[in-house]
Amino acid sequence: MDDSKVTNVKQIKSFLNSSKDIQFKGLSRESKYTWINKILDRFKYYALSKKDKGFVRKYIMRITGLSKAQITRLIDTKLKEGHIKTSMSGKRGFRTIYGSAEKELLAETDNLHERLSGPATKRILERQYDTFNDKRFELLKNISSSHIYNLRASKTYQTHSVTVGKTKSVQSSIGVRRKPEPRGEPGYLRVDTVHQGDRDGEKGVYHINLVDEVLQWEIVISVEAINEANLITTLKIALFCFPVILRNFHSDNGSEFINKNIARMLNRLLIEQTKSRSNKTNDNALAEGKNGSVIRKHMGHWHIERRHADKINRFFLEYFNHYLNYHRPCGFATVTVNERGKRWKNYDTWMTPYERLKSLKTAERYLKPGITFRKLDAIALKYTDNEFAKIMQDEKRKLFNSIMSVNDLKLLKKGEVIQKKSLTTKQPISGSFLY
Repeated sequence: MDDSKVTNVKQIKSFLNSSKDIQFKGLSRESKYTWINKILDRFKYYALSKKDKGFVRKYIMRITGLSKAQITRLIDTKLKEGHIKTSMSGKRGFRTIYGSAEKELLAETDNLHERLSGPATKRILERQYDTFNDKRFELLKNISSSHIYNLRASKTYQTHSVTVGKTKSVQSSIGVRRKPEPRGEPGYLRVDTVHQGDRDGEKGVYHINLVDEVLQWEIVISVEAINEANLITTLKIALFCFPVILRNFHSDNGSEFINKNIARMLNRLLIEQTKSRSNKTNDNALAEGKNGSVIRKHMGHWHIERRHADKINRFFLEYFNHYLNYHRPCGFATVTVNERGKRWKNYDTWMTPYERLKSLKTAERYLKPGITFRKLDAIALKYTDNEFAKIMQDEKRKLFNSIMSVNDLKLLKKGEVIQKKSLTTKQPISGSFLY
């Protein structure tokens, strides 16, 4: 490009405004530096005002494609040395001490000892030379522990080593490591466990929380301990409590759910099992959020002995789950995506999980065989929201009265969480969770 007629800053401004969509590329670094020298001399750069210097810099950046930092370095060089030229010396490097022979010798040593740690390998190299007088280790005896790992990364070492494989994390073939994609269809469960505190080294009862991702239909159950005998039976009951056909069971990577017994049970029920991905904290966020906003809010953080699991389960199955799904509204997000792809959620829709189920198009096809909306309506409309909330709260007080110690009750009374006096309730709706 011949820009010899560009002789003042005003012309540069016009050029910059008219060439926004034009890309320039120099033939070589030497040609770029030669051109920059001419431009700085032609415009007497160092005598210009700060504003005009900025236009000249932009002009150089536009033509050469160099970064702002590189242009600054070149201008400083021009000021100090009077010219800009390419340096042919190259970067200074370290002298090579350990060649192919030393790398092969290290690989041989690692193969024999099955690749010990750096310090242990260093001590073996020292002993080979000092104690056993093996002259081949004359250079390697002085190597640092950290540089052993550098040699192990070389191609020469890797072609001679049989222990080059990296340490592998524990892998389990059970479950697929991915985030479920329900695409607006119910039957995709998020599952998590909640521990009800420790006391004097004794574990408390465990709650298992299962939440449908689309409906937010929630089933909570309790077990004395996380083991096969308790978990399989209780999970079958929980899965049976969902009115919709179940398609997916998603949990974190804990062994309570990622094991052969759970996988075998889910396979028999034709339910796909998935597990959370590494470094993806939101994969199971729905269940974890419900742990705090539902279970901890109603059951608290205090210790409850394991032996009370059956009483808690009766409360959950006959009252609490019924309240959550038919009488407690949940927020359903409307996701908005702008032109840049940024997503945000507005929780402008509030309805109970049962209302959400009925709002789906062709909702009947998601129901399990033998379950109809006529049966579900009879359960949902038997009590008002406030009436059933009062029934649930009264039963919860009775539960706490029966399982908590005298000292625990005193602490709870101070916080006005429960009252020791039992209140009269309406007739329980035993078995309603079975539809």
